[in-house]
Amino acid sequence: MRLHLVRHGQTGSNVRSALDTAAPGAPLTEEGRRQARAVGAALAAEPLDAVYASTLDRARATAAEVARPHGLDVVVRDGLREVPAGDLEMRTDRAAIEQYLGTMLRWARGDLDVPMPGGESGRAALDRFDAVVAEMLASGAGTVAAVSHGAMIRLWAISRAANLDPHAARELENTGVVTLEGGDGGWVVTRWQDELVPHATPAGGDGPGGEPVEA
Repeated sequence: MRLHLVRHGQTGSNVRSALDTAAPGAPLTEEGRRQARAVGAALAAEPLDAVYASTLDRARATAAEVARPHGLDVVVRDGLREVPAGDLEMRTDRAAIEQYLGTMLRWARGDLDVPMPGGESGRAALDRFDAVVAEMLASGAGTVAAVSHGAMIRLWAISRAANLDPHAARELENTGVVTLEGGDGGWVVTRWQDELVPHATPAGGDGPGGEPVEA
């Protein structure tokens, strides 16, 4: 299966660097709506069989623009939501952001049982995302787009793809797309935003990865 992981469009919380992870979340800004239309146009030529989104408003609004050219309904799944900030929710101060990032860095390096303060562990975050990907695979779809969130996409991709440098930090802009190919036998990333990523046949894909950031 080919899987396009799409980060949602810009929100006011993104502009303020707020740890906005709870439902329903901030709506798209005018720029975010423009970005959503643009990524929808960019994926219009892809033979999408399904479009998924997290339950947060910004992801659902972005996914609607991705689905529109294909005449598809958006499949909404809670497992695609952002990594919850827990006790750090809506904070914008440097200490909170560093704590959020620091916890995710530990997950990316393999310490998956450490919980986010007042939130879930890295293992729990990966398990819920894995469950939605397993649903996609079971559907028989050949190409799927899933609109999720910056931290969650980065965590899952670097944890499940066999060909990413586990020590390399990778940015993911609003409506940036990470494309993977694979399935039960493992995953490889073929493109990260505008960068083609060297890859071979998927094999494995359960190793730790680099440094995710908040969405």
